[in-house]
Amino acid sequence: MTIEVGSQAPDFQLKDNHGRTLRLSEFRGEKNVVLVFYPFAFTGVCTGELCALRDELPRFENEGTQLLAVSNDSIHTLRVFAEQEGLEYPLLSDFWPHGETSRAYGVFDEDKGCAVRGTFVIDKAGVVRWSVVNGLPDARDLNDYVKALEAL
Repeated sequence: MTIEVGSQAPDFQLKDNHGRTLRLSEFRGEKNVVLVFYPFAFTGVCTGELCALRDELPRFENEGTQLLAVSNDSIHTLRVFAEQEGLEYPLLSDFWPHGETSRAYGVFDEDKGCAVRGTFVIDKAGVVRWSVVNGLPDARDLNDYVKALEAL
């Protein structure tokens, strides 16, 4: 089941595309978090969504907000993907234990072995304030993220 709006966001500890370990709880009391799950690097819709975030990065990563993108790819794959696409925000690897964080948020597709397109806006207290979950082929609208952040 997908994490519901109003519930505490599950904490996690994942490595980013540079091998650094990040925890969601690091941002509590400091920043809102836009947590974006996507199926795989180097795929058409995922690349489009992540590049759109790159192009609008000041809206999603600034003094009050942190953008975190999570896939089930390895950190090595994510490093090459970030370099190729010029992605300067953290790409987190939910590779091992495979899909553990994606499962905690209710966005892991067991049949496909990857996360579906789930986005969660988490406030500074660690509470999920907005979410959207789309199937694998369906891109999300970044304007919805902006509206959710403005409502905090």
